[in-house]
Amino acid sequence: MKKVLLTLVLALAVLVPFPLTAHADGGDVARVVDGLVPAQLAKNKIPGAAVVVVKDGRPVFAKGYGVADVRSRTPVDPARTGFFTGSTAKVFTATAAMQLVRAGRLGLDEDVNRYLTTFKIKDTFPGRPVTLRHLLTYTAGFDEHMLGLAERDPGKVESLGRSVREWQPERVRPPGTRVAYDNYGVALAGHLVEIASGRPFADYVQRHVLGPLGMSGTSFAVRHPAALEARLAKGYRPSGGGFTAAAGQYGPWTPTGSGPVTTPADMGRFMIAQLGDDPRLGGPDVTRPLRRRQFAQDARMPGMGFTFEERPRDGRARLYKDGDVPGFHTVLALLPEQRAGVYVVYNGDGAEGNASFLGRQVMDAVTDHYAAAKTRLAASAPAGARLTGDVSRYTGTYRSNRTSGSDLTRFNSLIVNIRVTGGANGTLTTSGISLDPARTTQHWVQTRPGLFVEKGGRDSIAFAGKTLVTSANPAESFQRLAWYDGPSLHLGLLLAGAAAFLVAFFAVPVVALVRGVRHRPAHPVPARLTRALAWVAAALVTGFLTGMAMVMSDGNAVMELVALGSPELTALPYVATASFIAALALAAGTVAAWWKGWWGLTGRISLTVLVLLSVPFYKLCITYHLLALPFPTS
Repeated sequence: MKKVLLTLVLALAVLVPFPLTAHADGGDVARVVDGLVPAQLAKNKIPGAAVVVVKDGRPVFAKGYGVADVRSRTPVDPARTGFFTGSTAKVFTATAAMQLVRAGRLGLDEDVNRYLTTFKIKDTFPGRPVTLRHLLTYTAGFDEHMLGLAERDPGKVESLGRSVREWQPERVRPPGTRVAYDNYGVALAGHLVEIASGRPFADYVQRHVLGPLGMSGTSFAVRHPAALEARLAKGYRPSGGGFTAAAGQYGPWTPTGSGPVTTPADMGRFMIAQLGDDPRLGGPDVTRPLRRRQFAQDARMPGMGFTFEERPRDGRARLYKDGDVPGFHTVLALLPEQRAGVYVVYNGDGAEGNASFLGRQVMDAVTDHYAAAKTRLAASAPAGARLTGDVSRYTGTYRSNRTSGSDLTRFNSLIVNIRVTGGANGTLTTSGISLDPARTTQHWVQTRPGLFVEKGGRDSIAFAGKTLVTSANPAESFQRLAWYDGPSLHLGLLLAGAAAFLVAFFAVPVVALVRGVRHRPAHPVPARLTRALAWVAAALVTGFLTGMAMVMSDGNAVMELVALGSPELTALPYVATASFIAALALAAGTVAAWWKGWWGLTGRISLTVLVLLSVPFYKLCITYHLLALPFPTS
């Protein structure tokens, strides 16, 4: 009889629609959320948003704001409007994988090559195989390489299995040693789900996750059902006084979040199921490992569950996952102690590309509503706990271990990094850690050796050797750079070389014109060819720099460019490579100029300075993958 009743209850749960407000606390939550989201949309040029809050196994609040389509002015409806999930889909992938672990079809600590049939992961570190546990905690050690993986047209997306075979990145570190957010690893986990279940990934998720929970507004199929497509919101980025529709949300790596769509109400169902260890998902054997710590770069700091990140607030446990694709940004948080969850989604990038941060503001406000702050912040140093002394061992510049070593997105690491400087009495000052764009600089005091807490704030950082870990982002770790790898040095050398070429671009024709006006005798043909080579190299570098500046001028469009690739990003490295070839010939001509005594001393010195400055310029172009070379450079 109990089994019959349980079956009936579960069946009713699938059929009963998700109510917009079904809890006495709904009015209080509404005041919290309504006090934030409308102002966010207006200030940051975002067309629409939706927020869902659940508590004690029931929906508390679900509301749409703004519009899903700026032309039709269709309002956002949390029960019907579909949004792209972005990387929030990864928690579905982890759920599916754990279902198959529970069924004995996958092993968390088995070499993934045991399951792969059409290809194998390279044995870069003998005796250190990649496992499913590594894939779900971002510790597999794969390089980051996603440039141009997305498509505008879902009809052009290739299969998941073929894609993970053909896009297999290099293994750049032994598995289990560093956490570095890893899309390929989760895509590979999704492919393992396909192999173990014998079904396409989207089909498995539909049958074993979405269907049992009644998530009828969600699809992991690259081509969405027509009914869902008709209700799908459009994503936008600000453009002048209006909006430009974003593209690049589709791709073969659906387990990572490229392509799946869901309604906010459906995400409410999913949060309730996760918090309640729902038997329809397989019970606690499936759901609890996602929320339990599986890896921490430093045991004193927040760590990783299976795709969920530990992001506590004021000492209260909180599991977090966000997602970003062009035009869509989501934040999901579970508060297990309060049996509450919040999901926030926007269909716009924001004026400064800050939609993800806005979602965290809403998440924090709802968290504070349910988990009242303790008498003092957990991250504040207790009286008498502060340590003083030399902190120089921690100072320097730190680069994310996620930084690509194989494509030109590596160039971003010249600008986005963490800078740590020492202060008096054992204090540190950092830039580049806070996710709040208004807090570019933070100050820290040491409470234990290598462990620092923010002065007047909630964050903490820890150092272990040359590795930096932050509570702001447990899904990444950062490595201290040697002085010769410092971004300030590299950027300075690049700018010096670029300046030399720009000067040559204008100076060479001016000098030639002056010589013509003064009727100076013509130089030998090889000398004139060398000078022409200097101008050709300078013109090509000038064109390359101008093109890159134009491509990168719209910060809100960069995510789309990275996802889709572009003709400009494809062509510009060839322009830079052509300048490199011209510069090589120019170097030979410079040697000949000194040997043959071409031009005056000033001309030879100027040419020599150009060649000398071009050496570090092109070396760094190779390092940051700005040249289209036919051989690997990492």
